[in-house]
Amino acid sequence: MKLKYAGILTAAVISFSGAANAGALFDVYAGAMVGVGGATVFANDTDVSKSAQSYGAVLGIDIPVFRFELEYDYLTADSINMHIGMINAYAKMPFPVAKPYIGVGIGNIFSGTDDDFIDIDSVAAYQAMLGVTFDIPVLPIDVDIEGRALYAADIYEYAGLKPDFLQYEARLKLRYVF
Repeated sequence: MKLKYAGILTAAVISFSGAANAGALFDVYAGAMVGVGGATVFANDTDVSKSAQSYGAVLGIDIPVFRFELEYDYLTADSINMHIGMINAYAKMPFPVAKPYIGVGIGNIFSGTDDDFIDIDSVAAYQAMLGVTFDIPVLPIDVDIEGRALYAADIYEYAGLKPDFLQYEARLKLRYVF
């Protein structure tokens, strides 16, 4: 009887340690990203479109079907500059090399300016992402290519206007898996 339990325990330890080394249970990662696209400010039937770029960093955990991460973005859209913090959740297809995914995020625009003199209020922000992750087999690096849409309502109040903000972009994200 003791031999049976010892065999089961040994098999479990070997399978869990092998799975952890292969990243099958979960992976912790940190990464950086860059994105380009456009942004639109909606205010009282007036839409102003601008080109936009974003730069950011992520820290997260990746399990076989889901991924959760904290994200920081610095976004510039011509005269608009914003600092954004998000919490993201992704659902992905667990394929071996290329993993398509869909994600959502909720967070906050915690500072920024428009035209260098209008302060952007601290407001809630929401985002949706659609992309694919490529695992690099010989390196502990994952590459994400994704499209993102970010929305925030009433980003400031100026001269009776309370504009909404919509930003859409293509992003490249490099994640180092620990």
